[in-house]
Amino acid sequence: MTDLLTTVLEAHGGPARWREARRISARQFSDGALWPLKGHPGAVDGVTVTVDLHRQFTSHTPFLGEDRRTAFTPDRIAIETTEGEVVEELRNPRASFAGHELTTPWNAPQLAYFTGYAMWTYLTEPISLTFPGVRTEEIEPWTEDGEKFRRLKVTYPSDIATHSAEQVLYVDADGLLRRRDYTVDVAGGVPSAHYISGHREVSGLVIPAIRMIYGRDENNARVPDPLVVSVRLEDITVS
Repeated sequence: MTDLLTTVLEAHGGPARWREARRISARQFSDGALWPLKGHPGAVDGVTVTVDLHRQFTSHTPFLGEDRRTAFTPDRIAIETTEGEVVEELRNPRASFAGHELTTPWNAPQLAYFTGYAMWTYLTEPISLTFPGVRTEEIEPWTEDGEKFRRLKVTYPSDIATHSAEQVLYVDADGLLRRRDYTVDVAGGVPSAHYISGHREVSGLVIPAIRMIYGRDENNARVPDPLVVSVRLEDITVS
């Protein structure tokens, strides 16, 4: 574990508390250009998201219907009734995105897969950075709008579903995560700059409540228009 990762863990509540907690739930409000582009405007706005902290599992409810929910794992995505009956499922969902570009529409299981892995990645940090096979390395710092950030390069193993195998996290002077860079492999590899704010303590964990995601240019700078995705969390609970 790098010194920087240790700093991040402590700033977000400490590794012991993260290992003790089992799941995080919240009301998720999402907007931005991505959802209508993919054919699903408003689909994950005003829903409840729940993630497991020690295995890769996410559920959104309601999902494209008041009596529907999702069940995400890396190798299977399912849309179920609230009673648990499978309505639609997709095995090996990552393979279904072969040949996709940014403007390629997603079907319902593909949307559920994307929102499942994305929210799991976001809400399980920083404890997921300590999982088997995840490698971290501190790289050169970055200055943006007069503020200097330390940076942590993260390389994920193939059995963790996330945006891309390599991502970069930006850490402020207090040890809080403030930005992450990645490519969205399931949308043609579009480069993204993802800003993190609204950190709040919930049951001993420090959890960001606001995320704003933009394109990223060849100079590693944010492309301010359009806002690709926004995520705002309310009623966060830890169990």
